[in-house]
Amino acid sequence: MQKSTILIIEDDENLQTVVGQYLEDDGYKVITIGSFAEAVEKAAITDFHAILLDLVLPDGEGINLISKIRISNTTPIIVVSGKNDTMEKIICLEMGADDYITKPFEMRELSARIKAVLRRTNDHQNSEETSGEKVEKILFKGWCLDRQQYELFDPDQKAASLTTGEFKLLEALALAPKRALSREHLFELTHEGKYDVYDRAIDIQIARLRKKLRKDAKLIKTVRGVGYMFINDTEAA
Repeated sequence: MQKSTILIIEDDENLQTVVGQYLEDDGYKVITIGSFAEAVEKAAITDFHAILLDLVLPDGEGINLISKIRISNTTPIIVVSGKNDTMEKIICLEMGADDYITKPFEMRELSARIKAVLRRTNDHQNSEETSGEKVEKILFKGWCLDRQQYELFDPDQKAASLTTGEFKLLEALALAPKRALSREHLFELTHEGKYDVYDRAIDIQIARLRKKLRKDAKLIKTVRGVGYMFINDTEAA
């Protein structure tokens, strides 16, 4: 079985070694780099299954890497930060990060979070309809949610570059058109851990999805006191 490859972007060599060794012992292939410039180059030309991103790098702010990485791929990004700052976490999620963990952290927790983002990716790839037939594409208003390529294409066939979490969220809504889905249910489909009513992760991802749907943002309706609903009919292909 092919090992999942983890890219660690971290300038602390000791932390690189400790985390890298732990993940290798856990069965992953690990690549470590310590600069902003190298991270931009690596993320653009190499395929990874997940990226651990430190926000403090010697030649640039790690937070600016999130949007740069998102230009070329949808690889899950777990931000590793020394700040336990709610606003910073929100900004990272808005920019396209899939998870956020603060230093110092337990290695077992880091491993669990990596497994969670990989599992969500694999769940998407292996997802099936209740009939047991794989729906490869979901069509609506000229848009195409391609479940094989893990992409959303607009009516002009241009990719909208969704993150893993955004894709799973839109997929869940589009597979249940005209049905109100609770935030808790959507959270369980796209995140690991226990749902907290004060957690704005789903609302943040919905806001990002609406921006990427542009003039069709109203396809995702807010259902007060419940969650969200996809209001347009969809077609399976």
